[in-house]
Amino acid sequence: MKTSVHHLDIRGAIIPITLLKVTRAFREINPGEILEILGSDPDTRKDLFQVLNAFHYQLMDIEEKNASYRIRLKKEE
Repeated sequence: MKTSVHHLDIRGAIIPITLLKVTRAFREINPGEILEILGSDPDTRKDLFQVLNAFHYQLMDIEEKNASYRIRLKKEE
C-alpha cells in the first residue's frame, strides 16, 4: 500500500500565515500520511515544531538546499 504524500509550499509567505497553513494541512491529513513542507524562512522552520507540538508525528527528514528547506513529517495516531 502506497503512503499518501501531501505537499505544502510556504515559500515566500509571511510567518503567521505559514503556521496556520501548516496546522490546517496537518489536521486534514490522515494518520500514516506524510506532509512535505517546502519553505524558505528560517523563523518559520524554528516555530514550526512548536506549533506542531499538539500533534503526534514522526520526523522523516529535513533537507536544506540553497536558501530553502524541505521537511517531511509522517502523522501518527
